[in-house]
Amino acid sequence: MRHIDLIVVHCSATRADKRYSVLQLIRDHRDRFGFTGYHYYITRDGLTYQTRHEQFIGAHAKGYNKHSIGVCYEGGLDAKGQPCDTRTKRQKIVLLALLQRLVAEHPGARIVGHRDLPGVNKACPCFDCSEYADLQSPQPAP
Repeated sequence: MRHIDLIVVHCSATRADKRYSVLQLIRDHRDRFGFTGYHYYITRDGLTYQTRHEQFIGAHAKGYNKHSIGVCYEGGLDAKGQPCDTRTKRQKIVLLALLQRLVAEHPGARIVGHRDLPGVNKACPCFDCSEYADLQSPQPAP
């Protein structure tokens, strides 16, 4: 059983005015990595797909995949292709519920945005994941 200490939130970096289905995501990841890199994908209408079993290492956060779960939502770019929090109301509700479940199943896991990891120079997930800080267990003092 893998030890999970990070839940990394991503966006698909696709435009809000264009759909990016779970099948497109799976195809694109298989072409790039040979398998689906995210563990969960949330479409704009709030459907959640488990695209990789949690016990399998993903390909979503270089250097952190061994001990993390990757959660991705459809969107992240506005109609002009600029980084933007495009989460729909339904995506926000479903993402919150998924993160609550994952933190309960993996006590001590921290929720971070992809952009919050050292060495990442992306806007992903295009919002501040500190809004989920109250879901996490307090971190021990150094």
